[in-house]
Amino acid sequence: MRVFITGASGHVGSALVPELRQHGHSVVGLARSDASAARLTEWGAEFVRGDLDDLDGLRAAAEGADGVIHLAFRHDAMMTGDLSAAAETDLAAARAIVDALAGTDKPFVGTSGTGLLGRAGLDRPGTEDDTMPGGYRIDTENFIVDAAAKGIRTSVVRLPPITHSTLDHHGFAQAFITFARRNGFSAYVGDGTNRWPSVHTIDAARLYRLALESAPAGTRLHAVADEGIEVRRIAEAIGRGLDLPARSVTPEQAPEYIGFLAPFAGIDNPTSAARTSELLDWHPTYPGLLEELAEAFYFRTA
Repeated sequence: MRVFITGASGHVGSALVPELRQHGHSVVGLARSDASAARLTEWGAEFVRGDLDDLDGLRAAAEGADGVIHLAFRHDAMMTGDLSAAAETDLAAARAIVDALAGTDKPFVGTSGTGLLGRAGLDRPGTEDDTMPGGYRIDTENFIVDAAAKGIRTSVVRLPPITHSTLDHHGFAQAFITFARRNGFSAYVGDGTNRWPSVHTIDAARLYRLALESAPAGTRLHAVADEGIEVRRIAEAIGRGLDLPARSVTPEQAPEYIGFLAPFAGIDNPTSAARTSELLDWHPTYPGLLEELAEAFYFRTA
């Protein structure tokens, strides 16, 4: 299969491109820069130059592919607090890809987050069947799933707040580490008993491949290995790695100490991947988050 990937040279993409190549697929990645193009070439992939704002380019690349995986996101806007701009760009890109694929029965795998379930008021781990009518990133998720009615084999992979590995250079784990270095302590919000799921990057990449190959149309999938780790334990693990104390901050103090993470840090987000595992025979095999935070690589600086 010839697969077009947005975000192909990013965190999950850097594991997904080799995963697809090893299983006989060819890859065309969206490259925003010469560095991204060089990485894709090194991995044996082709590239097209452009970004998420180039909607005509997205349509053309999707039309020329046998399937599409949409990983890219405006993390720059999210990290400055402009969540609406990040979400609007994501939805516009998804619309362009759906326009190109309508009526083809080709696969289109989108990306969302388990964190949306933390705002649903559930009293149990969230499942793939749990949905919300709208909101940040939810509008794009719902649009992609509903596009199955347009003759596209759509699916959405919900990533947990922390996807971890040696490939993680800019994710939430690295952000917590950066803020801890700046603050002189590893922060968590309140009593820190709220829980976050996590997954290893390579396990997540394998799920994207399986979704591309065989997920039924209109499917939501959970890339979750650790169902829910108390955020205080994550902060304590980061503190040990940096030889710093872990300390609670109030929700009001959170923006001062953890910046753009503040809206997310207090969310309780235990999440199940039981249906995903059964549906696609996906079973995570790589180390969990706390195991990896015990390793030195997360705390090396350039």
